[in-house]
Amino acid sequence: MIVPIKGRTKALKHSGSQPWLHVDGTEIQEFGTVRTWPLAVSDEARSYSCERLNQILSDTQILYHLYKKHHWLMRGPTFYQLHLLLDKHAGEQLELVDMMAERIQTLGGIAVGDPRHVAEITVVPRPPNGAEEVPAMLSRLIEAHETILVAAHDAAARAAEMGDDGTNDLLVSNVIRTGELQTWFLVEHLVDTPLVETPGNGHGRGTRHSRRGGR
Repeated sequence: MIVPIKGRTKALKHSGSQPWLHVDGTEIQEFGTVRTWPLAVSDEARSYSCERLNQILSDTQILYHLYKKHHWLMRGPTFYQLHLLLDKHAGEQLELVDMMAERIQTLGGIAVGDPRHVAEITVVPRPPNGAEEVPAMLSRLIEAHETILVAAHDAAARAAEMGDDGTNDLLVSNVIRTGELQTWFLVEHLVDTPLVETPGNGHGRGTRHSRRGGR
C-alpha cells in the first residue's frame, strides 16, 4: 500500500485496519461434491442427501418468493387475512430454507444459494410477472407445496434406508409437517361456502325436530 506523506510516498504493509478489496478468489469446493466428515454416515448417503436436499431447497426458495409475491399482490374481501397468512407462511418457509442449507453444509456439501443457480435447478413453474386472480395465486402455492412434499417424502424414505437419520428427521419433522399444515390453510380458502348461514334463509327447512315427541 502506497501512502503519500508530505510530498513523499511510503510503502506500508497491509494492516488489520485496512480491508482487502476486490479480491479474486478461487473455487475451493465444487457444487455437487461432499467433503469427508466423521459423522458415521457413508459418503454415498451424504452425497445422495445433499443432492436431494439441494433440489428441495431450490424449490423451497422459489415457494418462499411466491409467498412474498402473492402476499404483496393479494386483493379482494379477504385481503387482510390472506395478506397476513401468506407472510406468516413465507417466514416459516424461510426458516426451512436455512435448516436445509445448514444440513447440506453439515453433511459436507455445498448448499445452493445464488438465486440464478436456484432458477436453474427448481422444477416449480414460473408464474406470470403480473397479478393473477386470488384463487389462481392460492392454487399456485398449493401446487408448489405438493411438488415439494412429493420429493420430501421420497427423499426422507431413501435417506432413512441409507442410514442418514438426520436428513430423514429434518424432512419429516420440518419440511413435510410444515408443508402439510400450510397446504391445509390454503386449501380451506378455496372452499366455496358462505361465511354465515342465518336462520330462515331457506337452508335446512324441514330438518328441525320439535321437542315434543321427537318431531
